[in-house]
Formats: sequence, C-alpha cells, structure tokens
Amino acid sequence: MFVDQVTISVRSGKGGAGCVSFRREKYVPKGGPDGGNGGKGGNVILVANPQLHTLLDQRYRHAYSAEDGVKGQKSLRSGRSGEDIIIQVPCGTVIRDAETEEMLADLVKPGQQYLAARGGLGGRGNAEFATATHQTPRHAESGRPAIEKDLMLELKLIADVGLVGFPNAGKSTLISTISAAKPKIADYPFTTLEPNLGIVRYREYDSFTVADLPGLIEGAHTGKGLGIQFLKHVERTRVLVILIESFCDDYMRDLEVLRNELASYSSELSRKPWFVAISKMDSADEDAHTRIDELRSSLDVDVHAFSSVSGEGVTALKDRMWNLVGEQTAQEFGIEEE
Repeated sequence: MFVDQVTISVRSGKGGAGCVSFRREKYVPKGGPDGGNGGKGGNVILVANPQLHTLLDQRYRHAYSAEDGVKGQKSLRSGRSGEDIIIQVPCGTVIRDAETEEMLADLVKPGQQYLAARGGLGGRGNAEFATATHQTPRHAESGRPAIEKDLMLELKLIADVGLVGFPNAGKSTLISTISAAKPKIADYPFTTLEPNLGIVRYREYDSFTVADLPGLIEGAHTGKGLGIQFLKHVERTRVLVILIESFCDDYMRDLEVLRNELASYSSELSRKPWFVAISKMDSADEDAHTRIDELRSSLDVDVHAFSSVSGEGVTALKDRMWNLVGEQTAQEFGIEEE
C-alpha cells in the first residue's frame, strides 16, 4: 500500500526532577547537601531512510513518545537520561506543523535528521545550590516539561524521470518493460492508482530511477480525476517524459493540455527539462508517422516514437532519458561536461 500523507503526534521526554538529600554518615562530621541532578528527557528525531518508500508505518502508529528522564538520587548521583525515539521516514518527506501547515523540514538526503521535539532538561539537585552562606539548601528544581506537537508528514517521491500522460497512455507498460517494477496493467482508465518507482539499468554499470505517475486529465489541477493527489510527486523529478498514444487524433492538443495541467499546478514544472514520447507504435494507424513528423517540426524538444510491446525505439528512449538526467545532474553539482 502506498501512503504519502499522514499526521502523527510526538512527545519528547520530560526532564527528571532534582533530588533533595543530605549526607548523614556516622563518620562524616561535616555532612551537607548531596542531592543529584535529574536526567534529561529523550528527543524525538525523524531520520530519512533510503530503504523506505512509503509512510505506511506512520499510518498504523500515530503517537510517538520519548522516554522521560529519571529523577536525581542521593550521594550526588544524577538520574539517567531518557532514550531518544527515532522515527524512520522515506527520503523526500516534507514535515509540516499540523496546525499552521508551516514547513519545518524537508528530508531529502539519506540520513538527514530533524529534531521534532527536544527533551526537557533535568532539574538541579540541592547540592547545586549550596554556597558559603547557604550551606543547607532544602530545595531542588523540577525537570523541564515535555514538548508535544502534531506533525503532518507528506511524501514527495524522488525520481530521476517522471512519466506523465493521460490514463492508458502506456506509462505502466513502459516502466514494466524498462525496469523490474510490476505495476497493474489493464485496458481501462485509471488503472494506476498510486505512483510506481522503477530502477532502470543502463548499459552495464549505470542506472536511474523512473516514476510512473497516475494519469492526468484536463482539469486535474482543480481536483478532477485523481486531482492533485499525485501531481506533487512530479516536483521531485529531474526530467519529465510526456507520453501520448500513437492513435491520438491531435498530438499537439493532448500535449498542450498536459503541459497546461503541470504549469497550473506549479510554475516550476513548466521549467523542467522534458520531451515527448509517442507510445503504442505497434498499433499505430497509417497516418501516425506523418502526425509525428508534423509534431517534431513544430516543437523545440525531442519526439521519440516507441512500442513497449515490440521493443521498437525503447533503447533510444532510454538513451535520451539518461542523457537528460546526466545534464541535469551536472548542472546541479556544477560538473563540467567533457
């Protein structure tokens, strides 16, 4: 089950109270305060784990509480600090305040952490308050209280290439052909109800990730069809491939509708590198090649024709994906191409 948005409650540990105690040994003529400090409460920490791909764990467990600090003891013994609680989330998780929806953190890199709730400090024991003029303090501090808050976790998939198109455009069939992903494939609209991630092996030692995103329809950015439920996942991709069926009557119209939906959702999507892929060439009509040539002549981007069934054009399609991903990676990290 793919879960990409949940709300959880977190509570840090409260600090342990300081101890009020005095030395009373028979052979210690100069006793005095010996109350120890309380232990610190545990923290609640969220950590990005690259081996997770969904927020399913958080769907079934909504409340997380760190351990409280232990109170101080006599003989200057400090209380034990409470253990931190670590919440593992997928890379690409956006953390927001559930009440204000303010973004608190964006965990993108593996191992990246966010301190969601800091544990309370332990209170000082009475030994800490002894002075030359006040040698028998009979008070100690209480531990600092715990911090409680509600967090909204939102997952945005991180992929090199995003496949975008109308329902039944052939996205699921393509990703099942070029990767080991096994999405549901059928001949009715909205077969794909959740994003699918696939790792594409390129040549001998290279690879890149492709996301098959559920089909868009005109008006998706206003909530039609599957609405904006999955458009957010497109934001993380480096490259967009817009799929159009070969037997579509008007390639340019379909392209304009899809591009408009992306731009209406986010202006950043309209600036991402992209190209067009004409799918299902194995069942194309006689005029398909003519319409494809006309589309190529009217666009400044590449247009690739392919068939996932026969394998026609699939290698060239993977080459173009790899080259565009490489160009974007080079720009992001300031690498000069040879």
